[in-house]
Amino acid sequence: MKRTLCCAGLLVLALAVPAQAADASKWSIKSATVELPKDIAEPVRTLLSDRAIQVFDGDNKLVCDLWFRKQLAAKATPQEVQKGLNYRHLEQSTVVGAVRFAQQWTDFRKQSIKAGTYTLRMGFQPMDGDHMGTAPYTEFCLLAPAADDKKPAILEAKALHELSAKSIPGGSHPAAMLLFPNAKPEDAPKFVSKGNGIWVLNWKEDVTAGDQKTVLGLGLTLFGHTSE
Repeated sequence: MKRTLCCAGLLVLALAVPAQAADASKWSIKSATVELPKDIAEPVRTLLSDRAIQVFDGDNKLVCDLWFRKQLAAKATPQEVQKGLNYRHLEQSTVVGAVRFAQQWTDFRKQSIKAGTYTLRMGFQPMDGDHMGTAPYTEFCLLAPAADDKKPAILEAKALHELSAKSIPGGSHPAAMLLFPNAKPEDAPKFVSKGNGIWVLNWKEDVTAGDQKTVLGLGLTLFGHTSE
């Protein structure tokens, strides 16, 4: 009887483990035209491409759809453009894209995110001493519930963090996707390992800086967590 209960308990535990706990090396991505979710507000929708990157787990079940901006705007001099842009050339809280999770997902801080649609905004880690050692880089995409993010206007840091915290029921910390540098982005999106169980979606985004056109490589963490 005890053995039966033990086996049943293990089965329940296995079923409770989200797909993200599986082997991410077996995940796959593809690009497809996917209609933007209706819960994304119209002012935000107009900024986004309907060309999505779809992420599938090892069982070929959809993890999420990702839509990025048709074009980002950066604050950079011609000399900076020539050298190559980085995340800090974007204003904090800039809308980068949107994501729709088909199943529960876990962010870089190990916070559980419910299935649903979220906007992605640029966020910079506060330099207040409380976050030292929590991540190898200080730039993130912060999630916000699409239904609560109605305008793409630039937000103050406090307002951005409060908006993102709504992604987690009862949460007080923003929901975060760590951004890795992607200095030499390839034309096609690619899912790559960064070691320590972290997997990143590399993507190339069109950018304008004044009257100049260039690109910015994104490296969005989809699988893996802080060690803190």
